[in-house]
Amino acid sequence: MTATLAQSAGKGEQAPKKGPGQILRSEMAEAKDALHRSVGRLFVSGLSAGLDVGFSVLLMATMWTEASGRLSKPVTSMLVAAMYSVGFIFVVIGRSELFTEQTTLAVLPVLSGKTSIVELLRLWGVVLLSNIIGAAVIAWLIVQIAPALGVVDEKAFGYFAGRMVFHSGGVMFCSAMLAGWLMGLLSWLVAAGRDTISQIVIVWLITASIGFTGLHHVVLGTVEVLTGVFSHQGITLSDFGRFLFFVTLGNTAGGAIFVALIKYGHARPEA
Repeated sequence: MTATLAQSAGKGEQAPKKGPGQILRSEMAEAKDALHRSVGRLFVSGLSAGLDVGFSVLLMATMWTEASGRLSKPVTSMLVAAMYSVGFIFVVIGRSELFTEQTTLAVLPVLSGKTSIVELLRLWGVVLLSNIIGAAVIAWLIVQIAPALGVVDEKAFGYFAGRMVFHSGGVMFCSAMLAGWLMGLLSWLVAAGRDTISQIVIVWLITASIGFTGLHHVVLGTVEVLTGVFSHQGITLSDFGRFLFFVTLGNTAGGAIFVALIKYGHARPEA
């Protein structure tokens, strides 16, 4: 995973605050490690991330099933957003490779001239493919298991998938750009975190914001859309392909432009 877990401070002491240059060096080291990793190791790590993040959708659908009609819509939305964060916490603490963080991290060595565009595209391709495969597998498992256990109404799958796909391409792109921007900030802020608890809070805060506002995240959104496809809720594979195209582009633009370029611009060493 992209975020380097900060070492806990000494007993009774607080770790010193990291400056922008220190955060940039930490992010660059993490990115170079991923860029130089073998395809096999990258693929397995990305597969793990795609699988793990899917637990968010299981918990979201369960919460929606339990709360809808019993609690007010705002309260239900906040509870579902809290569940949205869980899978991301699993991925961050488990240090698996997630595409929407590599859209920021892996760009930094390219900006500094330490790696090539070809290596960047290789990393993005392997991680995205493995994330999507993992997301598809967990989506199928959720659809098979959760309704059978009686914890999820299949209408929940249609609800979450519908709010991902029933938009114009432009809206999906812009929504995904904002989500990619937030995920890039997540990587940067987690690297700045001084202990595991603070990192968990950062992950929860940012990803719950994405969930509450309904922004488009390509990996978790894949789980949401495919549960709708697999449960026959009126969502088609064509809807999924359209979602995947626009959201991948938007997430990439958000992380690479609004975080990687801007953060590198102010945190890099003076010439």
